[in-house]
Formats: sequence, C-alpha cells, structure tokens
Amino acid sequence: MRSPDWERRLYLAAHPFAYPLLRGLARRGPIVRVPGLGVVVNAAPLAREVLMDGETFRKDGPGSPGDLWTPVLGPSVLLNMEGDAHRALRGRLTGLFTPSYTDALCARVLADPLERLAGRLARGATVDLVDAARVMAGAVISEVIGLDAGTEADFRHLFEQGERIVSMVSLRTRRLTAAQVERARAVLDPLGAIAAKSYADGDESTVMGRMRTLGLSEDEARGAAGAFFLTGTETVATLLPRLIALLADAGQLTRVAGARGLLDRAIDEAMRVTTPTPVMLRSVHRPAVVGGVAIRPGDRVLIATHNCCRDHGPFDLERPHPPELRRLWFGAGPHFCIGYPLALAQIRRVAGTILDAAPLRITGRAAARGVLIPTYSHLAVRSEAVS
Repeated sequence: MRSPDWERRLYLAAHPFAYPLLRGLARRGPIVRVPGLGVVVNAAPLAREVLMDGETFRKDGPGSPGDLWTPVLGPSVLLNMEGDAHRALRGRLTGLFTPSYTDALCARVLADPLERLAGRLARGATVDLVDAARVMAGAVISEVIGLDAGTEADFRHLFEQGERIVSMVSLRTRRLTAAQVERARAVLDPLGAIAAKSYADGDESTVMGRMRTLGLSEDEARGAAGAFFLTGTETVATLLPRLIALLADAGQLTRVAGARGLLDRAIDEAMRVTTPTPVMLRSVHRPAVVGGVAIRPGDRVLIATHNCCRDHGPFDLERPHPPELRRLWFGAGPHFCIGYPLALAQIRRVAGTILDAAPLRITGRAAARGVLIPTYSHLAVRSEAVS
C-alpha cells in the first residue's frame, strides 16, 4: 500500500482551496496571467530572473509585501524596501548574522532546552516535535529581540502570538484591514519597546546592541526586531518536524543520523519540498517581458515558490539542486534572507539532538489547520534505542 503523502495533506489542511488552485496553475505553464490574482511564476529560472531585478520588480509598491507590512512594521525593515535605502540598511546589517555569531548564539540559548529534549528522548518518552520546535524558536527569537530569559510556556506564548499575526494573510491578501493592523500592532508594539530598551543599553553581546553599533537608528532596530519575529519563528518551527517526518517517511532517518555529513543536504532538500516561503510577491514598476509574457507597471507578480521547487519531484536525498533553484525559498539577489544563517544554525542543532536518539518511530501526527505555513499540529516521536 502506498504511504500517505503527508506534505500534500499539510498543504490541503492549511489551504484547502488555495493549494489546489496554486498547483493547478503550475500545469498552465511556467508563467501565467490570472485575473484577480496577478502574474504567476511557476518556474525556478523565471523566478530567479524576477528576484534578481529589483528595479523592475519591487517590494515597495501596490500588491507587494510593503502594502502588507509597512502599516505594521514601519517603512524601514528590508522586506518592504528597495533601491539606495535598501542597499544602505542591508549593508549595515551584513555583519549581524554571521555563521560564527549565530552558531554561538544558538549554542548558548538552546543548551538547556536541548539538554531537556535529549533527556526525554533518552528515557524513551514520547516527544511532540512540534511543541519542542516552537519552544526552541521562541527561545532564540526572545534572545534576538532582547526579552529576558523566560520559561517554555513563555516561549510557546510568544510563538503563538506571531502565528496569529501571519495567519491573517492568505494567497489573495493585498492589504491588512485596519482591525488586522491594530491586532498586529497590539502584539508587536510591546516587543518593539523591549527591543528599543535593549538597543539603548548598547550591549554588543546582544543583537539589538550590535544594531546600534552598526549604525542603525532606534526605529530601524525596532522594525528589524518585528520583522525577525514574524519571519524567524515560523520558518524554523514548521521546518523541523517536517524534516524529521520526511526523513522517516523516506526511510532515511537512521542513515542521516549515522552520517552527519548528510544533514545539510537533508535540510536543503527538506526546505525544497516544504518551501518555507511558498509564495513571494513583487510589484511591477516598469514594463518587462518574462518568459514571453508582457508585464506592465502596476501588475502584481506572484512567484509560486512552491511550484518552482516541487517541479523537481518528491523528497530525495540524492537529488542535485540546479543553480537556478539553489535556496530559492529564501529569495535571491538583493533580498536573499539575511536571517538564513540564524535559521540554519537552529535547525542544525535541534535536528542533531533529535537524530542522536535514532532510531526513532513516529507514533502519531496530525495536520494543522488555519495556519499560513503548512505544518503539523503535533508530531509525536519515540526513540527505539531505549530497551
């Protein structure tokens, strides 16, 4: 009997109407104009072409991420900027999340939570990896923002606050309503105040303190903290359980546990399949032709990253990624995700701890509903190494 395609189940549970539409558009060709939705890009080479041209396809016009998030985060948070202002701010942030710094940060912040997780697995307890991943993501983002060390319950609450904000966005959302903006600001403004205090303290061992040293203004630091909070928690928390599930379902979990050199390859392949950013938006500012389709100023371009990635087939550790696909789910060119090293450092450490308990068996799972990024509502695992 063919095993269930759990990734498809997750997408259908999260987006029962939009997901079949999105996958149906993939069959219409590499690029297609859809009335009421925009110009949809389904092929990785064309997606990369759009992402690399920040002058034509921008994040700060009608139908772009700027339309969504500027009322919530302010005007200067990278994800809603272009041109000289974007280059200047990104240049100041370039040294913020270096691999050595993010690895040290995660090692310090996750030491205690990972020790508790390893202990539970070693005792043969059943562990919900969804809950564990949320706790870890909450702990790291708390450190980034400048929150005082909290309990696991605090970290869960922080994650849930971010999840409620991003779940307000759907495939058709162009702008948040006034009520939605108010709800989002009710969560983000207090976090911004905490970030501002950490910024004012100027401690260079903290992310906010380093932002001050790098020359960011307080408003820029507050906005960046809000953006990191919204984008950083869900990416990691949703990917980790899906990574372990994909490895288990493919019969590759024990193999990767025994050959840690495969872990980065497994993470990249899991990200391709799960696609942390299933859709990216751009606003067209000047006429262009992409894949033979004429695009006009005022159009909205919807890059169906999920279609671009899934065009290369199901999860397969042996599958090479062509250059045009490489980490496309984190963007490309001037908007490649600045937080990528931080996400990778977290995923490596948490996944490594889980794999240390291999062989593992999934004892229960269910798909989450009402979420933006498809995920499990729970994924229970138990180590079979315990007699």
